[in-house]
Amino acid sequence: MKISIKSQEAIDAMRQAGSILAATRNLLIQNLTVGETSSHLDQLVENYICTQGAEPAFKGYKNFPASICFSVNDGLVHGLPNTTPIQAGDVIKLDFGIRYQGWNVDAATTVGLAPVSAENKRLIDTTKKALWAGIKKVQAGIHLGDVQAAIQEVIENANLGLVHSLTGHGIGRELHEPPSIPNHGERGTGPVLQAGMTICLEPMVTTGSSDVQVARDGWTYITSDGSYSAHEEHTILVTHSGFEILTL
Repeated sequence: MKISIKSQEAIDAMRQAGSILAATRNLLIQNLTVGETSSHLDQLVENYICTQGAEPAFKGYKNFPASICFSVNDGLVHGLPNTTPIQAGDVIKLDFGIRYQGWNVDAATTVGLAPVSAENKRLIDTTKKALWAGIKKVQAGIHLGDVQAAIQEVIENANLGLVHSLTGHGIGRELHEPPSIPNHGERGTGPVLQAGMTICLEPMVTTGSSDVQVARDGWTYITSDGSYSAHEEHTILVTHSGFEILTL
C-alpha cells in the first residue's frame, strides 16, 4: 500500500510538531521520579502541549482517555495513566503524539528508574539500537523491507523477544496511515521509499516471549509471560539525501 508524500507545508508543520514533542518528552522525563504518579504527569503533558498551540494527538483517538500512554514493566504499549506511585526499578514506556495545524507526529521511549537490572538495561539498550539500525537504512529508493530487516537483525542477534503483532506505521493527517511497518522483514521487498514520505518506526522488544495480550483494563498490551518489555519510536521524514528525524 502506498505511503503518502507530504507537501512542504505539511513537512514544516510536522517539523514544528516534532519540536514540540521533543520538548514535551524532555519535560516528562525530568519529572519521572519515584513517588510521582502517571496521572499527574499526563495532566502536566497536556497542559504544556496546549500552551505550545498544539494538541495531544492520543487523547480521544479511538476513545483513548489520556494524552500519554504510560506502560510499566510487563506493560508494552497503550497503558493508561493512573494514581499508582512510580517505583524504583520500574521500566517505563512513554508513548505520545502531537497534532499541530492538523498534522501529526508520534514517538516513544523507554526509561528505567534506578536500580535497573543488567537484563533490563540490555533490553532497553538493544531496543534503542534496533530503532537506530532501522533509521540509518532510510533513504529514497530503498525498499521498506530493508529497514525492517535491519531492526529485526539487532533484536534477534541479542536473543530477545521480537513482538510481531504490533507494528510501526505511516503518519500525517492521520495518526496512523498506511502502510503497517512490522519490525521484521525481507530485504528487497515492500514499498520503495520516496522523498517526502513520513513513517514511524517503533521496535517493541521483550526479555521473554514475543506474545502479547490486552490487559483487563481493555487498553494496555502486556507480555503474555510477564516478562519486561521496551519500546522506542521516532517519526522519520524520507529525504533525497537520507532521512530526518522529526521527533528527535
